[in-house]
Amino acid sequence: MLPSDQMRIGYVTKMYPRFSETFIVNEVLALERAGLDLEILSLHPPADGRFHETLSQVRAPVSYLSRHVRAQGLWDRLERAHQVFPGLSVHLGDLLELEAVDAVAALELAMAVQERGLVHLHAHFASVATAVARVAAAITGIGYSFTAHAKDIFHESVDPVALERRLADATSVVTVSDYNLAHLQRTFGAAADRVHRIYNGLDLSRFGYRAPVDRDRVVVGVGRLVEKKGFGHLLDAVAHLAAQGRPVRLDLVGTGELEAALREQVARLGLHQHVRLLGPLPQHRVREVVQSAGALAAPCVVGQDGNRDGLPTILLEAMALGTPCVATPVTGIPEVLQHEQTGLLVPEGDHLALAEQLDRLLTDEQLRVRLAGAARTLIETEFDDRCTSAQLRDLLTGADLTAELI
Repeated sequence: MLPSDQMRIGYVTKMYPRFSETFIVNEVLALERAGLDLEILSLHPPADGRFHETLSQVRAPVSYLSRHVRAQGLWDRLERAHQVFPGLSVHLGDLLELEAVDAVAALELAMAVQERGLVHLHAHFASVATAVARVAAAITGIGYSFTAHAKDIFHESVDPVALERRLADATSVVTVSDYNLAHLQRTFGAAADRVHRIYNGLDLSRFGYRAPVDRDRVVVGVGRLVEKKGFGHLLDAVAHLAAQGRPVRLDLVGTGELEAALREQVARLGLHQHVRLLGPLPQHRVREVVQSAGALAAPCVVGQDGNRDGLPTILLEAMALGTPCVATPVTGIPEVLQHEQTGLLVPEGDHLALAEQLDRLLTDEQLRVRLAGAARTLIETEFDDRCTSAQLRDLLTGADLTAELI
């Protein structure tokens, strides 16, 4: 087996970079520091012009796979790929199971593997990026792995037959919480035997701890404005505190499909003096907003479509920075937010309990300091990306990278 620094690995994503997926860039940087030689291959270019400052530190080259081609272009790609891979016809069934645009991407990815000497493919999310990587790996005879997060496991649109096949075919699979691991093992049995839990890590040099003393009565919420984040319940909690005469301000960071509905809720509840919708912010500004707040709220819920968070990165970041957190026991959250030890937990959808626990943190400095200190210790122990990236590096480089897929 080649040394890890001589193994060029293709890192496959649906879209790169994506403003809301900071964990992707964080992982790439951590893997590069751990000695891996990466090339990023993305199905889509970025959808907007917002980028985090850490993006400039990524050394890996980025390629965008051709997808949208006319019929003649697809035929040309098939002919070219067949010249390079004489056994391509064996994989025709796999190609036909993909959407036409994704079949083109799989062919392009297979050609990239051949031309650039890639020895392994690792995809993020168990959906389309993994589907493309799986077929490209089969065509080229190398192994593939993937990281499964949340929507790609729990959403009602997930095809369990396709997911089981991807789990069974992969040389290894990563998921981001013990909750996810148990779900996959319970649901898919032996097909999930090669699933490993590796937490998303943080570069702690960028998250300096500051004890939560002399903090204003400010709550911060950070995330996409979508159902699973539960921000509607957070607004109800703020309205309850305001009605009780408890001073409070909410800074809500993010954008998403529910922005208009949340703005309407602010107006309906008369919260203009209590709520600021700050929109999307770059990472350094998010850190500043979080570290100045008295508490961070992550009132996550399971959406009507089954969608839910795996383990919100913002919780880890707040815990590293020294801002105590209130959250719900959804999926992997209780693995890090242990009630009355490293944070506070409230029942899903219970805005009154959320209001009560937020008020405790905003009022009781001793409680804030105790929880924040224990939370930072947990982050240093379990979520330092020097450890998590080494685990992922060893998993990727320890696989039999020349084996045919099952």
